[in-house]
Amino acid sequence: MIDGKRIVVTGGAGFLGSFICERLRNDGAGELFVPRSAEYDLTEQDAVRQLYKDTDPDMVIHLAAEVGGIGANRANPGRYFYANMAMGLHLIEEARKNKIEKFVQVGTVCAYPKFAPVPFREEDLWKGYPEETNAPYGVAKKSLLVMLQAYRQQYHLNGIYLLPVNLYGPRDNFDLESSHVIPALIRKFVAARNDRSPEVVAWGTGSASREFLYVEDAARAVVMATEKFNGEQPVNLGTSHEITIRDLVELIARLTGYEGNVVWDTTKPDGQPRRKLDTTRAKKLFDFEAETGLEEGLRKTIDWWESQQS
Repeated sequence: MIDGKRIVVTGGAGFLGSFICERLRNDGAGELFVPRSAEYDLTEQDAVRQLYKDTDPDMVIHLAAEVGGIGANRANPGRYFYANMAMGLHLIEEARKNKIEKFVQVGTVCAYPKFAPVPFREEDLWKGYPEETNAPYGVAKKSLLVMLQAYRQQYHLNGIYLLPVNLYGPRDNFDLESSHVIPALIRKFVAARNDRSPEVVAWGTGSASREFLYVEDAARAVVMATEKFNGEQPVNLGTSHEITIRDLVELIARLTGYEGNVVWDTTKPDGQPRRKLDTTRAKKLFDFEAETGLEEGLRKTIDWWESQQS
């Protein structure tokens, strides 16, 4: 379906986007266009209109987002809601006007209710409010699912919606002010090992659980869905395996060779109590299954981060 196609990939220079662009090229896509924020502010409708005029795409894969970990979400709830809502709103509306063949929206696991039944099934997406610290981001992203379904019904826009769980891997954001849990922990433990620090501080109690998807698996899933899936229902992308934050911290400490103590700062929030996805729909609809185990993926991520320090 993508052979020779002109494809706009918003966020294509970012973490997940860079891997998706590599896979699209390998799978025979035609021209790829990666809009940069300096040229196109996607929160502005005029900029989105100009982007479509300049690139004349057949397809759009929308990955661009303003996002971060718990701390960043708590500091920027208004910005995260507005930016993510506005980008999707304008990109989908202009896709309709330009008769785009296919629009691929990458959503977020943060859209799920705080106390969704585990494992999270797509049909439970509306059974409650998201976890408070990232609700503005999650609600903004989830509203784009409604928009795509409405546009499919009224305008016949072929828009699909994917829900990846927490991603990690090489090229991730390792900025401690805005990074997610795995890169933040890797950076802390590598630095503590090198500095021979006696302790590392971790957020929360460690009791919350998370599921993690290696970035190259995620890129493969998005491209497979782009090529094979044309339905209106949202689809989870994950591994169906969860790990507590405490066990994750111990694993990363071991893999980085850190032998000091871990101190838990229980004044910091744990976030959503559990995250584990039901991934049967992705297997059924476009035959996606994750291939990279957590320890293997962590080793690759740690190796990449350490290679950047030399």
